[in-house]
Amino acid sequence: MSAIAPFTSDTPFDQVVSDIREKGWSVTDGFFSPALIDALMADVEELDNAYMHQAGVGRKTDHQVALDRRRDYIRWIDPETPARTVFLDAMRDLRVEFNRRLILGLWDYEAHFARYEEGAFYEKHLDAFKGKSNRVLSTVLYLNEDWQSDDGGELILFDEHDHNQAVGQYAPLKGRLAVFLSEAFPHEVLKAKRTRHSIAGWFRVNNSIQNIVDPDQ
Repeated sequence: MSAIAPFTSDTPFDQVVSDIREKGWSVTDGFFSPALIDALMADVEELDNAYMHQAGVGRKTDHQVALDRRRDYIRWIDPETPARTVFLDAMRDLRVEFNRRLILGLWDYEAHFARYEEGAFYEKHLDAFKGKSNRVLSTVLYLNEDWQSDDGGELILFDEHDHNQAVGQYAPLKGRLAVFLSEAFPHEVLKAKRTRHSIAGWFRVNNSIQNIVDPDQ
């Protein structure tokens, strides 16, 4: 089996990095190659809900399952298959570009598959609160084939200064990548009317280590 090419473009990072620099969020199509998206979709479709976990809210001691707030199933991603390895390597390369161009000090990246079955949603929330998390940038990659306008499941991204004002509503189209500052932009997932798959992830800083050079620079 030949290696999966991660990107379609020879300069895949330019638009995303420019968007984050200028406005703190980015929604782009065609960032990853169709072959990689198809392989990731095949991976997640093989996962039975029994091997995933009901997602919760909060972190560490505050973590709890709250079905009135979110109803997706998740499975954390490790480099267990060729597709997952290529994806994680590509996000490492994007992390290095963010650090090189924007000096963000990102240390690592974590991600999980997310499955929203019919009727599932995630209410408006922030991925991080100032001074209480090491998450800096959130990412969402959508894997859905032939998503239609009446299938629901849209991402709504809200303004960082006015949390009641939406800056955009985006369908979870196959290959679409959203990236935004974790502490700045509230967002929600509207109720899905069919099963919806994505990969949610976070670029993080290492709060416990000071003045250490990024090992990938």
